[in-house]
Amino acid sequence: MLTDIAIAQACEKQHIREVAKTAGIDEKYLEQYGNYKAKVDYSLLQDRADRPDGKLILVTAITPTPAGEGKTTTTIGLADGLRKIGKNVMVALREPSLGPVFGIKGGAAGGGYAQVVPMEDINLHFTGDFHAIGAANNLLAAMIDNHIHQGNALRIDARRITWKRAVDMNDRALREIVVSLGGKANGFPRQDGFDITVASEIMAILCLASDITDLKARLARIVIGYDLDDRPVTAGDLHAQGAMAALLKDALKPNLVQTLEHTPAFVHGGPFANIAHGCNSVTATRMALKTGDYVVTEAGFGADLGAEKFLDIKCRMAGLTPSAVVIVATVRALKMHGGLAKTQLKNEDLAALEKGLPNLLQHVENITQVYGLPAVVAINRFPDDTEAELALVEEKCRALGVNVVLSEVWMKGGDGGKALAEEVVRLCEVPSEFRFCYEDELSLKEKIEAVAKRIYHADGVDFLAPAVKELDKLESLGYGRLPVCMAKTQYSFSDDAAKLGAPRNFRVTVRQVRISAGAGFVVVLTGDIMTMPGLPKKPAAENIDVDENGVITGLF
Repeated sequence: MLTDIAIAQACEKQHIREVAKTAGIDEKYLEQYGNYKAKVDYSLLQDRADRPDGKLILVTAITPTPAGEGKTTTTIGLADGLRKIGKNVMVALREPSLGPVFGIKGGAAGGGYAQVVPMEDINLHFTGDFHAIGAANNLLAAMIDNHIHQGNALRIDARRITWKRAVDMNDRALREIVVSLGGKANGFPRQDGFDITVASEIMAILCLASDITDLKARLARIVIGYDLDDRPVTAGDLHAQGAMAALLKDALKPNLVQTLEHTPAFVHGGPFANIAHGCNSVTATRMALKTGDYVVTEAGFGADLGAEKFLDIKCRMAGLTPSAVVIVATVRALKMHGGLAKTQLKNEDLAALEKGLPNLLQHVENITQVYGLPAVVAINRFPDDTEAELALVEEKCRALGVNVVLSEVWMKGGDGGKALAEEVVRLCEVPSEFRFCYEDELSLKEKIEAVAKRIYHADGVDFLAPAVKELDKLESLGYGRLPVCMAKTQYSFSDDAAKLGAPRNFRVTVRQVRISAGAGFVVVLTGDIMTMPGLPKKPAAENIDVDENGVITGLF
């Protein structure tokens, strides 16, 4: 059986100009990066302002397990399936982070015969967006320390600087560091640390900014810490926003690539959904909506993370309304939620499946009942799935009024996604009553409790003393109307990764909150979630190589 990268390298790609032509994008908007990728100038949005938006389809998933769910694969295969049935379709995806690529997760460009290409480029440096984000992040960090060294006119309290440096790599050694050692000429020593680039507020800002003017305004609002009088200090106070925006001006432009079947795809932005808001850029989504009649996009990890943030943060800020939601699941993963070990997944086990199904059903109910959106369950089929197991999933979902469709896009590409495409087209015409999980008027504590109780089904929330103090401060500073971005383990509805399925009788612990004033939300850290992951015992990097002809192997 061919690996994902072998399948991707064997495909005959179209020149990016042909892909743009399929999308109806004139060459004047293209900035080519070789033959198979290009940036699209944001002026396209201005020129297409009067064109009606297409239908927006969100692809999300059950709570992830080591068995895999195939959300990105399903997203790409669904788009190819829609094209197979004659629809004008665009894909909008996030860019992969180098951290997971070299860590444990591997690449994130789809799989099998449902991938975006050039796969190696997308998974590695691509068009340099993440490097630009890291550079802008670290420019601000350098300007903070330089300001203090040069006399500290803003009276920044060096003990209360909240802005961290960033690098797009899993590097646990950088979580907590001390900077400015080595004497007076090197500045004032203080405790510091690194976040992974995808957790940087700059990433969130880039993905939520509507244009270059909005980008600069958001950058200026970044709170970097507090002064000696306990007042917030911003990047605007340091006059950093102009230079940061200059580094980001090209990164703001969406990247155009293609699927294996030449369906046009925007791949742009890449915040993690467990520690950030987990969606591709607003610019790419809007550009896709002005280009395609159907736009298929995804949100990271399970629906309790990516979909919740897509709906409560991105849709709220950008004024977007999805027409339909696809919830991806596998029989294998549901059996793991039912307590089965990964080594036992090939065996039919209806008891384990029934025990794990509440995880899927809770995600379905959240989408249909909390958010009021029409949904379909896509079962990413594996060869070992039995008819009895598939029938049980269908029976339980139909009881909630939701159809189940088999997705075979990994093996068959767009042909394996045509049935799902037909159901999605039908759902897009179903009237919906889209609503948020919480309203702007609630306090920050009430918003956190709404997500914990309505989405996670927790009994309540326990706020540690530092979190209470910071929440009260943020309310007093006027940030109370912002949405909340929950940083939580992706492996459970709870904040405990060991609680699989659909746990009950638990509480969520909030240990810390951070203001992301530029992005426009409050980050809520729960449990033991970290903003800088580490590499596993055997990182994927050990299996990645390149030969004398420049051909890369090991990226799945």
